[in-house]
Amino acid sequence: MTRRFAILLAAGGSAALMLGALGFQYIGEMPPCKLCYWQRYPHIIAIVIGLLALYFTGRALPALGALAALTTAVIGGYHTGVERKWWEGPTSCTSGSISELSTDDLMAQIMSAPLIRCDDVPWELFTLSMASWNMLASLSLFALWLLAIKRS
Repeated sequence: MTRRFAILLAAGGSAALMLGALGFQYIGEMPPCKLCYWQRYPHIIAIVIGLLALYFTGRALPALGALAALTTAVIGGYHTGVERKWWEGPTSCTSGSISELSTDDLMAQIMSAPLIRCDDVPWELFTLSMASWNMLASLSLFALWLLAIKRS
């Protein structure tokens, strides 16, 4: 596999994942949560890096592409843990314990809660959520970026 082809696959994979996310958002009517947005940013960066890496030689751009893919994979893994209740997510998009809240505090929490929570799973396939699939796909893209570095 050539450097150019590995870059095309890696950046194209990020583009495909972004199109899929936008499809779920606008066609499937599943708006993203805060962590979903965080997973999108590195993909956008990887697409731009991929376009630049097709025109400029060297290892720096593929290394940055690998970092972007790894970043979104890590965020996807973190999001998966939040969804599975392995750990708490950001307080701005998950629910916490309400056992010690007064009625007024509970009402304030409800009124300030985001519409889309990070700890809900709106869609899954083979027991894996979109965040889990993003993590796995992004690890594959990371491997492609590493191959592009090796071929540089």
